[in-house]
Amino acid sequence: MKDGKYVILCVDDDADLLESLRLVLEGSGYLMESARSAEEGLRRYREVQPDLVLVDLMMEEIDAGANLVKELRALGKTPPVYMLSSVGDGLSSNTDYSALGLAGVLQKPVNPNVLKATLKARLK
Repeated sequence: MKDGKYVILCVDDDADLLESLRLVLEGSGYLMESARSAEEGLRRYREVQPDLVLVDLMMEEIDAGANLVKELRALGKTPPVYMLSSVGDGLSSNTDYSALGLAGVLQKPVNPNVLKATLKARLK
């Protein structure tokens, strides 16, 4: 938390998606930090110590998002991590995302109402 606001780290290589997430998150009273790669995401994570992380499944490499989640978990106690995926619904029903260390999966394009409800429920 910074200045009384929850900090959300969004890691995605799609600049347009990051901008749309910023509009939703900052418009809802959150602070958003962003990264455009898994490597940058890990660095930003260490710098800002976010309250929640949103990570794209496929960035510069097919499993870059999943590898980032593993690296975050290896650091010890981490905040909730949600995977952003264009196969989100399929991933949720076919994969035990908790085994990946995820709090959940959000389908792209991200529905702003679903995102806000998820954050509100998770960040009490």
